[in-house]
Amino acid sequence: MESWSRNRLVFWVLNLPGTVWLTAFFLVPLGIIWVLSFGEKTSIVDIAITWTLDNYARALQPIYLEIVWKSVWISAVATLVCLVVAYPVSFLISFAPGRWKALLLLAVILPFWINMLIRTYALIAVFRRRGFVNFGLEWLWEKANAGLVLLGLGQYHLIGQDFEPLPLLYNNFAVIAGLVYVYMPFMVLPLYATVERLDKSYLEASLDLGASQTRTFFSVTVPMTMPGVVSGIILVFIPCLGTFLTPDLLGGTNAQMIGNVIERQFKSANDWPFGAALSFLLMYATFGALALRALFAGRQRGMEV
Repeated sequence: MESWSRNRLVFWVLNLPGTVWLTAFFLVPLGIIWVLSFGEKTSIVDIAITWTLDNYARALQPIYLEIVWKSVWISAVATLVCLVVAYPVSFLISFAPGRWKALLLLAVILPFWINMLIRTYALIAVFRRRGFVNFGLEWLWEKANAGLVLLGLGQYHLIGQDFEPLPLLYNNFAVIAGLVYVYMPFMVLPLYATVERLDKSYLEASLDLGASQTRTFFSVTVPMTMPGVVSGIILVFIPCLGTFLTPDLLGGTNAQMIGNVIERQFKSANDWPFGAALSFLLMYATFGALALRALFAGRQRGMEV
């Protein structure tokens, strides 16, 4: 039977709706923002396209580069935490009995059923000074005091001092925890898909040949699951880098990221050209990283061949 890809009519009928959608709602708006990045504000609401590079030069000032660097390392830490947590979780789901797999996957994607704004506000109730975490720590503090008194060791503790709540909110820790909470499913799902396709006989063969569990993990498991690891890192790191809601609600003024700066340029500052330049600098850096990853992946495949 003739391949459908050789039939031009079938090809265009199937691809036209998606092409029109991407062009109208992705490429055209992106092109408008790109053109705006070369403009200047002439009044509160008017913008003149002068094809100037002043916005990009302003975006490269040290104050903005410092915020970009802070956004990069916060996103990198959040991505690393997601990877460390999601890796064993993906194996747990993959090796779970069949009747449990669906429930475990449902637990992973269940947060998607709730608006991200509501989930972020829920974290405020968890991390605030009189939140659930500090309430739990205060309860443990009181129980520890009571236990020391019962054991006659009260002299080794400052009995009578009140518990001092930990500052868990409006700092970098809160932002990283919020990003991990929001984007964890984007790391678990590609890792699970890779682990599920993993040929378990390779693991058994490595162990049968005398390799330890640690050697098998680093020499067999990690290389074979690397496509899922790379996909998960990309799916988590890039959204973290451009996010503005989580640092705005959980970080306050102490943990602003580049996404917050861009958001303010488009809203409160009403400086769309500068906001567009910041957005595209971030996009250029992201595309550059993806291009390097594709280049290294291509070289690696060439070496394997």
